[in-house]
Amino acid sequence: MRDEKNGQYYSHVRSEILPLLPEHCERVLEIGCGSGETLLWLKTQKPDCQWLAGVELFPQSGALAAPRLNWFCAGNIETLELDIAPASLDLILCLDVLEHLVDPWKTVGKLHHLLKPEGHIIASIPNIRYYSASLGLVLKGNWDYQKEGILDSTHLRFFTKKTAIALMQSSGLAMDMVIGKGLEKGRKARWLNLLTLGIFRPFFEFQYLIRVKNRQR
Repeated sequence: MRDEKNGQYYSHVRSEILPLLPEHCERVLEIGCGSGETLLWLKTQKPDCQWLAGVELFPQSGALAAPRLNWFCAGNIETLELDIAPASLDLILCLDVLEHLVDPWKTVGKLHHLLKPEGHIIASIPNIRYYSASLGLVLKGNWDYQKEGILDSTHLRFFTKKTAIALMQSSGLAMDMVIGKGLEKGRKARWLNLLTLGIFRPFFEFQYLIRVKNRQR
């Protein structure tokens, strides 16, 4: 799992998930909720949010989140037994979490059982094909871990777009939406993407936002 970083790292609002938010968000759980900022922001975007819950590994961040939420649990999601009723959640957030886990496939399956029919999971997963991570390996044979980012030294699993989608579908959840982040930030990258008809697009997307849906049973 990830190491404790500075407080700001875990306290910023993940507003980039706004286009993926489903219509119904009455009961929401965030894994790796930090200090709870994203959940509080979500309530301003979705007035129907009535119950906000979080799981956080690190005590310092969790101490800030706990009084802000309706339900909070401290610990490692891979080993926790969550006191949440099956099929009771509208939305689960896993933002920059799954790549830190030993067995993210098992965790996705665990969370799947907590979703209502038609409930959603939104995940953000870094793309190991992003040029700044892959060029060092291809051209120089380097695989240099860093304090944060795609080659964060606490990442245990690495994903491409294809394998990230496969992870989110591994328990039977249906693919609903995917957004690649990064291309919009670089003018040269956008032009190269257009000129090559999208061939190089995966190398300029540093992260994928993925929404999957619990099929109606």
